[in-house]
Amino acid sequence: MGASSAEWCANQLLGRFGSLGALVAADSVEVARQAPEDATRDLKLLRELTVRLARVEVCQRPVITSWDAMLAYVRLALAQEPREQFRALYLDRRNILIQDEFVAAGTVDHAPVYPREVVRRALELSASAIILVHNHPSGDPTPSRADIEMTRKIIDAARVFAIQIHDHVIVGREGTASLKSLGLI
Repeated sequence: MGASSAEWCANQLLGRFGSLGALVAADSVEVARQAPEDATRDLKLLRELTVRLARVEVCQRPVITSWDAMLAYVRLALAQEPREQFRALYLDRRNILIQDEFVAAGTVDHAPVYPREVVRRALELSASAIILVHNHPSGDPTPSRADIEMTRKIIDAARVFAIQIHDHVIVGREGTASLKSLGLI
């Protein structure tokens, strides 16, 4: 693909998806309908590399002291997703990230989460703390009543095993919301 055809393709894709973030996070099948195979492959690779670089930044220091890096990582990983995803960031005693784990996927406005499964996995990993994270595909990170209730159920289940829930962060294209900062947990 020549420079001018690559530029044309980039302009077409940005016009179709609206932003670079939305393009990189877009479903590969949808991108493939709009772009040549090599461009689709390159976009997929770019997204994966970007998320991995952000994850490295989070893993190098305690998450609590590198909160901005953690927020940048989860925004990059989730803000543009078209369906709700729920993840748990499992931390050790020093609040270093042990594992970022996909917990559930859902629809445009709901992902089924089972508190016992979140806590069970924390026990398997010997995690001392968890940061809950999910996205709102609508773009608005405002927590719903269901978000708050589910978070409280996970907190109650984790408390039995002395596992701390540091926060529940909701990611949207318009920013993030912290249930702890909002005084909801």
